[in-house]
Amino acid sequence: MSQQILTVLDYMEKEKGIPRTEMVRAISSAIIFAAQRSVNAGQDLEVSINPKTGALKAFARLCVVDSVGDPNREIHIQKARETDQNIKIGDTLRREIDPTVLGRIAAQAARHAIGQSVREHERNRVTGQYERLVGTIVGGTIIRRELRENRYTDKGPMVDFVVDISGDEGVLAQRDVIPGEELRTGGGVRALLVGLNGNNSGPLLTLSRTSPRFIAALLQLEIAELADGTIEIVRLVRDAGYRTKIAVRSRDRRVDAVGACIGAHGARIKNILKELGGEKIDIMAYDDDLEKFFHEALRPAVPQNIQVDAANQRIRFEVPEGDLALVIGRGGKNARLTSRLLNWRLDIATASSGQVKFDLNVQKAVEVLNAHIGLPEECAARLITIGITTPEALDGVTVGDLVDAGLEMKDAVLTVDAYKLYLKRRDTGEI
Repeated sequence: MSQQILTVLDYMEKEKGIPRTEMVRAISSAIIFAAQRSVNAGQDLEVSINPKTGALKAFARLCVVDSVGDPNREIHIQKARETDQNIKIGDTLRREIDPTVLGRIAAQAARHAIGQSVREHERNRVTGQYERLVGTIVGGTIIRRELRENRYTDKGPMVDFVVDISGDEGVLAQRDVIPGEELRTGGGVRALLVGLNGNNSGPLLTLSRTSPRFIAALLQLEIAELADGTIEIVRLVRDAGYRTKIAVRSRDRRVDAVGACIGAHGARIKNILKELGGEKIDIMAYDDDLEKFFHEALRPAVPQNIQVDAANQRIRFEVPEGDLALVIGRGGKNARLTSRLLNWRLDIATASSGQVKFDLNVQKAVEVLNAHIGLPEECAARLITIGITTPEALDGVTVGDLVDAGLEMKDAVLTVDAYKLYLKRRDTGEI
């Protein structure tokens, strides 16, 4: 047993970097814990290990009394004096136990302590190394894919990617992978280190490519003025895989915030766009004046007949019919992002040749939505104002999306439920 312990202590110190004293303490505690719950139940035990030789000694600690109530923890004064003539009542007598009595218990406890110590030491090392890097970009290689038990999407089971980062493992969950991108085992990947996993199992490093902070961190890597604080990101909203909108301003009047972010001929932003695949990035100048910022947020479209409802934090405006699709975006995504960027709800109408055709367009769209999915006219009219004019525009839209865009919860739930029923009827051939 002594030689085995010595071998373990030497290996852990040289190969794992775990101090010998730390391993001795962990193994001793584990043996005591295990023994007190088996062959030495009820006893007050002490285990010592010589760090140089690996020699193990075990003792039962007994309190000296004049009347024994618990023989596992107490010893009569007369019996104690057979071992030590000078001992007194209230002293503690250490009675040595043959280590072989512990036998298999000690061996199992030592193995458990060694494994636990290695895991704790490794987690402490990784925590100390990466804690200061949380919120920054890290790079690594995808070493394997792990299926998530009982977790599925409409495209199949959910898959997490385990990433090797300089010899340490991080996990990039499928929900943190940009929609539409393909990651392969053996391929390189960059991601935001969002935190350290506090669980006792699994990779410690938690990664994300969908977090808005991933975009901010990428920009700081490419744009020196952002890194040194000359330019600041005031607002950033993102629909990962579709579009990111960023409002920036300069603390130095001599520096054009938007121009510095884009770079000459788009040189600075190109690397970030390449990293994101097909995701778009809109960078605009932030302004404390709502109307000026609103115009910036809608560029290149030009809003007309702007009406600001400050009490309800809503903006109603019109755009030329040719700009309507640009402002609203696929499934209303662009309008929702703009609304989140401004932190105001948007009601969008169309104008042509100076004549507002909003009412007519609404009525036509209401008829379409009512005929296909049976939405009440009032609810359908609200959908039109956020760019949902056909049943197809509801594909992939959630209750949360509709609420974010300005619908009340009851209308959002009604709409999603009606669309699901529409899909079911369509698939069964009822319509």
